[in-house]
Amino acid sequence: MKLVFAGTPEVAVPALDALLASGRHEVAAVVTRPDAPAGRGRRLVASPVAERAEEAGIEVLKPVRPKDPDFLERLREIGPDCCPVVAYGALLPRVALDVPAHGWVNLHFSLLPAWRGAAPVQHAIMAGDEITGATTFLIEEGLDSGPVYGTVTEEIRPTDTSGDLLTRLAFAGAGLLAATMDGIEDGTLKAVPQPAEGVSLAPKVNVEDARVDWRAPALRVDRVVRGCTPAPGAWTTFRGERLKIVQARPVPERTDLTSGQLSAGKNNVYVGTGSYAVELLWVQPQGKKPMRGADWARGVRIAAGEALGD
Repeated sequence: MKLVFAGTPEVAVPALDALLASGRHEVAAVVTRPDAPAGRGRRLVASPVAERAEEAGIEVLKPVRPKDPDFLERLREIGPDCCPVVAYGALLPRVALDVPAHGWVNLHFSLLPAWRGAAPVQHAIMAGDEITGATTFLIEEGLDSGPVYGTVTEEIRPTDTSGDLLTRLAFAGAGLLAATMDGIEDGTLKAVPQPAEGVSLAPKVNVEDARVDWRAPALRVDRVVRGCTPAPGAWTTFRGERLKIVQARPVPERTDLTSGQLSAGKNNVYVGTGSYAVELLWVQPQGKKPMRGADWARGVRIAAGEALGD
């Protein structure tokens, strides 16, 4: 088939690579978000998908909005049979969805209908799910509600951050998306409607969602830290300034600390929760680089009874 691939961040690159390497389909063009300011100089930088497409010599389309007439005209000129999508980042209007004969097929990083929305991996970890996966489905105008072509499952490991899990899903999902394109071309794969039961939503995780509540049980604190790593980053306050919690570890044997209370030793620093303590392995004080929790504690000289949070 002739394909137009839509995607923007680094997590979409493995899927583009898989389609380019398949040798079976032609990736005629790539659709991605416009260049965005990045770094200290805030200079405009192309998306990771745009950079990979340019390396491969593929035409790159960067519409401000997918309903822009110039973009729609070019899409019709290319005449794709199907448009595979991975984390494109913009809402596709009906007029665009109708262009390819086989529609737009999205690779979503959950087992639909669970975790529909922008942050499925983060929510799966924060909810304590043990299994997740990736799904290919036909995009319709509802939120991740279209009929499903295929799935692949992935275990959520006890120490997984959202970054760790998303990386594994990106590569597992790349193979799934390539296989889905093959099945659509063969006519051997039919999309099956999602069940009405089991729907859950995964909206974008904002900075306030990532604030650690030390009154919550240690397992909940651990899930929030892992689910919000690397972005937006779990955080708390200490002496009126923000402190990012980069990595923590539940410590069931420490039950002597109240919620938020700190206890620092020579090589460890612990903080109390609503159940037992967690060890702060890595933290990042405001305006500084990440550092080991014990090094931070020595530097600030924690006083008896000091606590994290308000």
